[in-house]
Amino acid sequence: MIHRIEPAGVFGVPDLISQVSVPSGRDFAFLSGQVAWDEEGRVVGKGDHVAQATQIARRIDRVLGALGAGREDIVKETVYVVGYEPRLAPAVLGALHGSPPPSSTLVGVARLFAPEFLIEVECVIALPSAAEELAG
Repeated sequence: MIHRIEPAGVFGVPDLISQVSVPSGRDFAFLSGQVAWDEEGRVVGKGDHVAQATQIARRIDRVLGALGAGREDIVKETVYVVGYEPRLAPAVLGALHGSPPPSSTLVGVARLFAPEFLIEVECVIALPSAAEELAG
């Protein structure tokens, strides 16, 4: 079980991110930065932040499925956004998150490893006990 905590006296936006996620009795997986590639390595959503976030969410869902996990098992994510403006946060994070949302950091950056990518997301995942054999 993952406990999502919104401490009193700490401003947050619980509809977008959880301030603190505390897993109990779990091992972790660390997901490398995911970008908007399709199954053949083609860029999805060139020039469109939300389309790229949606494709990244699909990729993350596939990884989670392979681990026997779901979005609710994401403990922490870091989201890197090229050309970030505050108006993008709800749409980008909304495309990425399940409910409840994980603890999250969004970082505006000048560029990623290739110019066609606008978003990159890395995650820490608390593995369900059934996934321990996959990790070993």
